[in-house]
Formats: sequence, C-alpha cells, structure tokens
Amino acid sequence: MVKPISQNPIKALASLPRGVPLDAGTLKKLGVSSSLASHYVSAGWLTRLGRGVFTFPKDVLKVEPCVVLLARRLQGLHVGGKTALAWRGVRHNVGSREKLHLWGETPGPLPAWFTKRFPARYVTRHLFDSSLAANFGLQPLPETPNGPAVSVPERALLELLSDVGVRQGLEEARNIMEGVRSPRLDVLGTLLKHCPRVKVVRLCVQLAEELNLDWAAEARKRAGPRGRNRWFGKMPDGTTLILKP
Repeated sequence: MVKPISQNPIKALASLPRGVPLDAGTLKKLGVSSSLASHYVSAGWLTRLGRGVFTFPKDVLKVEPCVVLLARRLQGLHVGGKTALAWRGVRHNVGSREKLHLWGETPGPLPAWFTKRFPARYVTRHLFDSSLAANFGLQPLPETPNGPAVSVPERALLELLSDVGVRQGLEEARNIMEGVRSPRLDVLGTLLKHCPRVKVVRLCVQLAEELNLDWAAEARKRAGPRGRNRWFGKMPDGTTLILKP
C-alpha cells in the first residue's frame, strides 16, 4: 500500500519500487494530479501505458502487481485454471511461453498494455452458481500475501476441466489432473456441489476414476447425481467426448 508522502512528488516517485504499474489513485496519494502526470509524461519522467496507468521509462513490469492493478478494475479477476495450478506447483510440461489464464466477471478484453507484456487468455465463463461466495477458493500465494488472488488447486482444477473441448486438450488435462494427489475434499465437494455444469462435474469424477486417484470415490459421492443420460461433446480434433452418468 502506498502511503501519502509529504515531499516533492518527483522524490516521492523515485522512492517507489520498480516493476509495479502506477494508477491514478497511487499517483494522487503522492501529490501527482492527472495534469501533473501528463506533464511528467511529456518530460519523460513517466510513460503512459493506458488510460490512468503509468510506469517508469524502460521499467520492466512484473506480472503479479499488474494483475493486482487489473483486479481493481475488473470484478472477480484472479489467476485461474492451468496457470493457478502451475503457480501452486501442479504442472505438466508448462512452456515458458504459456499464456496466462485469468478469470473474472467483467466482460471485455484485457488492456493492450497488459497483453503486450503478458500474453493472456481471459475467461468470463460462470462456473459456479450464485449461492457460492464469489471469492470461495481464491487466495494469494503464501509467498506473496499482497499479490493477486489465485485459485486454490481444487477450484483451478475445475476451471481447467471447463476448458476441455474449448481451448484445452483432454490428454494434457488428464496429465495435469494426475498431479492433484491430495485435494481437500471439503473444498472440492463444495465446489462440485455449486457447479451446475454437467460436463465439468462428470469429467472431474470420470478422470479421477480412470486415473485411480485415491479421492475418486469421494468425489463421485460429493458430486451427487447429475442426470441419467450420457453427456456428449465434440472436441476440436473432431473426436467425441463421452461422459457417463
């Protein structure tokens, strides 16, 4: 958190950490008005990234504080799915150029200044019903308590599975899921209960059973009945995904 500094704004700016984007609210606390910020841009002391967002010239921004800034503007924004699992230590051949997976509730594209630096996929799909608290299963990483909200493994797993057949391959999802060895069944059970998407719930249970995961039987129990008919879905490669009741 930036505290008001009673000194020359230039000196106040110089005291800030690098790699962190500056929004209008932060600048205001330092005594930098919008007109003064524009002057600093013209003078080369600041670089404008987008509307109301600035950085220091030639500064290399870090992804975590950038996501934190976006979350102030986009409701429910958090790191989710495959990225959340990777950040929490569950990964399978994650490439260095892998896109950042962000989830949120506010429709619309992410700002260009962000995606230029951090190629990302933004998902606004409603995965859980309205009776589940919006922030359930969202926590910063232990090592960055002031960092962005990141899905816990149980929520990230369901976010990953919801992408199967959209932009996520089934085999990779299966390989990643195999690494989720000890989910908290109370958390996973709550998420399954509040997930109305039949594909996601059945896929979670079916893959857990196929992989002989220790928690497969409990997941099926907590998922509850989801209809009597098989679920069919077309995959991008032309194959059909069949999920049994």
